[in-house]
Amino acid sequence: MGPERTSIDGSGEEPVARPPVEQPDYESTPITRPEYISAMVHLYRGELYRATTWRIRLDATTNWAVLTTAGLLSVAFGTDEIHSHVVLLIGMSLITVFWAFESRRYRIADVWYSRLRKIEENFYGPILRRDPHSPRRHWGTFVAEDLFHPTFKVTRLEALRARFLRNYWAIYSVLLAAWVLRLFLGTDGVEDVRVRLTFGPLPYWLPLLGLLAALIGIFALLVFTRGSEAEKEPDHWQIPP
Repeated sequence: MGPERTSIDGSGEEPVARPPVEQPDYESTPITRPEYISAMVHLYRGELYRATTWRIRLDATTNWAVLTTAGLLSVAFGTDEIHSHVVLLIGMSLITVFWAFESRRYRIADVWYSRLRKIEENFYGPILRRDPHSPRRHWGTFVAEDLFHPTFKVTRLEALRARFLRNYWAIYSVLLAAWVLRLFLGTDGVEDVRVRLTFGPLPYWLPLLGLLAALIGIFALLVFTRGSEAEKEPDHWQIPP
């Protein structure tokens, strides 16, 4: 006789083979229209919350830049030091850091915003117009693929351009005008200006060269970078095979 088999409960009886329990096949289960509408409503609310959260973060970064600019102006014009204008030049570099932070947050916020626009244009729009046909074919497929594989809809340069035209052109303009005013305020001539531009071992033309390079870079960004909305035009809506 072979060795005695013991079941899990300790008895010597053979375990009875049970038929496998049939698992529900969710993918093949039809969804009713009310269920579909309810799912879309909850999806829209979730995407709206995400987009709103990142919009608040965008505003917070802008507020940091504005408050920093106010502090720099107070420091630069609150002293009679001949090199106080350097504070404004350093401040421009700090504002550039905020600009980079905000452009990154803009790219992330645009991920949620682009989904919202697809749902609003192709789901809520037809409902409000009493027209059951969505303007874009296969829009649900694009939203689903973006849920599985989120991608940025704008490039870094497009995001930088968008935030500069939105907020930072004004901030940089104020700092640049304040720097020129502080540089020439109380000077006796060109030689006095050169003395003020000379900071330690650095020659007087170096700050001017750096400022000129920054202006050329911003001009190239505005001219040679297309608007952020161009990425969302027909190429982004190609019908999948």
